[in-house]
Amino acid sequence: MITTKIVIGYAIYLPIVLLLTFYVSKTLFKNSKVFMMDIFKGREEIAIATNKLFETGFYLLNIGFALMILKLNLGTNTYQSLIENLSCKIGEFSIYLGLMLFLNLYLFFRGKSKSKQTKQTKQEKRMQQVKIVPE
Repeated sequence: MITTKIVIGYAIYLPIVLLLTFYVSKTLFKNSKVFMMDIFKGREEIAIATNKLFETGFYLLNIGFALMILKLNLGTNTYQSLIENLSCKIGEFSIYLGLMLFLNLYLFFRGKSKSKQTKQTKQEKRMQQVKIVPE
């Protein structure tokens, strides 16, 4: 009977974490195209390709982590134990997913600021070259 409850737990856990991963990924990477276009100075092909690579990595990391923590330990053979164990697993995964979301946002903002710094440095060099030209 405990095996049946564990199978029920897996049948509940897996769809929830997969749907959470899918939802967060779609939201994040739909909106990150703007950052990628800015980072890559409007070069759409490389911006979209990089965004897709980030998205693939996001899926691999999160689904891999969800499967890694899949094991359910039911101390007692009750539905209460199953629900409490599932809430802990799904809660842990939700926190992890939130951390991954913020890590990706940090990387996008960092890329944007690096792109802006590079642009400013190029403009400063151009200004210095203009000033050096003899009259």
